[in-house]
Amino acid sequence: MLATAACSLRGWPTRSADVLRNAGQWIIGTALGLYFTPQVGALVLSLWWAIALGIVWALALGYGFGAWLHKRHAPQLMQGMGTGTDAGAGARAERHSANAVRATSYFAGAIGGASEMTLLAERAGARTDLVAAAHSLRLLLVVILLPFGMQWFQAHWGLHVNNALLPGPRMAQWPGLLFLALATAAGAWVMRWLKRANPWFMGAMLVSMGLTLSGQQWSAIPTEFSNAAQLVIGISLGVRFQKEFIHTAPQWMGSVVVGTLLMMLASAGLGWVMAEVTGLHPATLMLGTAPGGIAEMAITAKVLELGVPVVTAFQVCRLVAVLLLVSPIYTWWVSPSESD
Repeated sequence: MLATAACSLRGWPTRSADVLRNAGQWIIGTALGLYFTPQVGALVLSLWWAIALGIVWALALGYGFGAWLHKRHAPQLMQGMGTGTDAGAGARAERHSANAVRATSYFAGAIGGASEMTLLAERAGARTDLVAAAHSLRLLLVVILLPFGMQWFQAHWGLHVNNALLPGPRMAQWPGLLFLALATAAGAWVMRWLKRANPWFMGAMLVSMGLTLSGQQWSAIPTEFSNAAQLVIGISLGVRFQKEFIHTAPQWMGSVVVGTLLMMLASAGLGWVMAEVTGLHPATLMLGTAPGGIAEMAITAKVLELGVPVVTAFQVCRLVAVLLLVSPIYTWWVSPSESD
C-alpha cells in the first residue's frame, strides 16, 4: 500500500485491477469466516451489548467529527460553492450551498463505507472530492498506525493468543478447498446480484461463516493465498492517492489528520474500558472499535492472532448500521437549516 501510494503521489501510472481486488476480498472474506466456530458464535452473541455500544459509539463519533469539520471549514467551503447572481434566486442558492457544505462535512466524518459515503455525498450535492479524500486519508492513517501500535503494545504489555479464537480448519485440504471456493463464490455472486455493498467480501464471509458455524470444516485457506490477497488489497488502497491528492485543500486534510488521531485515541480508550468489563484482550477490542475498515482491521487481527471473529463482528455490525442509519441521521441534522 505504501509503495503504491508513493508511486501514485509521484505521478507514476499506477492502476488496480478490479478482478484482482475482488479476488483478494473474496479470499480474505472466506478466511475470516472460518474463525466463526460454534463456540466463537456463542461468545459473539454474548457480546451483543458491547457490539451495540460500538455501533452507537461509531455513529456518535462520526457525527461529532463531521460537526467539527463543518465548524472549522464551513466559511471557506461556502466561498467556493457560490450563491448565484440573480437576487430572487440568491436565498435559494445560499441555502443550497449551505446544505452542500453540511453534506460535505457530515459524510466526510462518517466512519466506514468510504465508497458508499461518497455516493451519498454526491446525491446531497456535496464536494465528493473532499469526502473521498477524507476517507482515504483516515483509512491510510489507521492502517499504518494501528499495526505499529499493536506491535508496541505487544512489546510492552504482551499479546497472548487465545486458542479458542483461532480458525476451525487449520490445514488446506483437497477437495474441500474447491468446495469452499465454489460455495463462497456463489455467495459473492448472490450479494452482487442483490447489489449489496462490498459483495465479494461480504458474500464470501457470510457463506464461510455459515458453514463454519454449522460444523463444516472443509479446508483452511493456504497462507500463500492470504498473502496474495493482502498484496492486491494493499495496491487497491494505494492507488487512491493520485498526484492531485496532495493539492486537495491542505487545511481540510490537516483537520482530517487531527480528527482521525483523536478518534483513534478515543476509540482505544473505549476498547480498553470494554476489555475490563468483558475480560477480552484490550488489543482485540481496540481493533474492533477502531475507525478503520472491516478488511484492514480484520487482517491486522488475523496476522497478530488477536481475536479475529470478535474484531470482525464489531466491524461488520458497525458497517451495516452506518449504511442503514447515516442517511436518516443526515436528514434529521440538515432539516433545521432548511426551515431557517
